[in-house]
Amino acid sequence: GLNWPRNGWPSPPQLLEPTMPRVLVLGGSGFVGRQVCEQLARLGWQITVPTRRASHAARIQNLPGLTVLEASVHSEADLARLMPGHDAVVNLVAVLHGTEARFDHVHVQLPRKIAQAMQTAGVQRLVHISALGADAHGPSMYQRSKAQGETVLHQAQLQLSVLRPSVIFGAEDQFLNLFADLQAVAPFMPLAGSGTRFAPVWVGDVARAVVVCLQKPDTVGQTYELCGPDVMTLGELVQRAGQWAGVNEGRGRPVIGLPMWVGWLQAAAMELAPGEPLMSRDNLASMKVDNIATGQLPGLPALGISAASAAGVAPTYLGHRGPRSK
Repeated sequence: GLNWPRNGWPSPPQLLEPTMPRVLVLGGSGFVGRQVCEQLARLGWQITVPTRRASHAARIQNLPGLTVLEASVHSEADLARLMPGHDAVVNLVAVLHGTEARFDHVHVQLPRKIAQAMQTAGVQRLVHISALGADAHGPSMYQRSKAQGETVLHQAQLQLSVLRPSVIFGAEDQFLNLFADLQAVAPFMPLAGSGTRFAPVWVGDVARAVVVCLQKPDTVGQTYELCGPDVMTLGELVQRAGQWAGVNEGRGRPVIGLPMWVGWLQAAAMELAPGEPLMSRDNLASMKVDNIATGQLPGLPALGISAASAAGVAPTYLGHRGPRSK
């Protein structure tokens, strides 16, 4: 017969849990940041999201492995406290409107502070979200400040990947939703810059690009242009937003192209209203150049991502807004 071991079977060797990477996501409570955090959480990564108020991160605070900390990303002392123990950093912090000083504060000085905190803590890996059209000689403060921020990070000698998305759409965007809402109340859409071309990219694909960069060392040193498969003028996008939302029995409202000088006056007036303007003069300046891929840099396919189209995704969220045919 079998000789059973007297003291029972030896216990199996203890399997140690592999430690999952720890990533600090700056801007993690925002539109793109929430998607990045959800995708990282699904992979089991440990995520830290600093925010000025914990309530701002209510949507993501229950994700597994995610820690929300009250801190200011613009504080060098807070960044120095946040950084140690992390394997990588994602920077999603950006502004669309403001003065030259505000753009410099967020797009240039913040990357400088992040780089310094990373170097002090010995953290090397950074995925930075810039913008398509970032150009030191671009027509807008936004584009110039984005380019300056990239330069600061390249000079810091980090393990850097830069992502430059075109305009980003998704269920909670402030782009297609805004134009659909406006068409629900306006008989027509007066629009400056209506001929500027965009390659709208889905927020889920942008988040996926961040995750792939974090996973793949060969993305270090690369800059990627993140564009969707469709190139449309702003006028076409606005019209489609109305159609996808079912406005005017699915026809959308007529788009009336405005000369740039009229748009400039309109934007100047909008800037005087409280809150973030719908359109600023700097936004209009950005639209002097098309917001599409140059073809000189790798894109989503190089990251193994097949880009979703606005026509395939936008109707699924714009169409659930109740009857809009009046």
